[in-house]
Amino acid sequence: MIAGIPDPWVAAAYLLSISGALVCVAYGITNWNKGDEPVGPEDIKWAKEEKDEIEAVL
Repeated sequence: MIAGIPDPWVAAAYLLSISGALVCVAYGITNWNKGDEPVGPEDIKWAKEEKDEIEAVL
């Protein structure tokens, strides 16, 4: 019996849920102001192609 919960599977579910939340918080704190990766020439080319396709449809 863990913390008054008689079923070990239910206790495991609670512990894993809390652990997962803590991992998400830690990940968010470490990556808070990391920023984006730099825009490469292939990204610019892709964006231009997408824009041209949309304008052709409209």
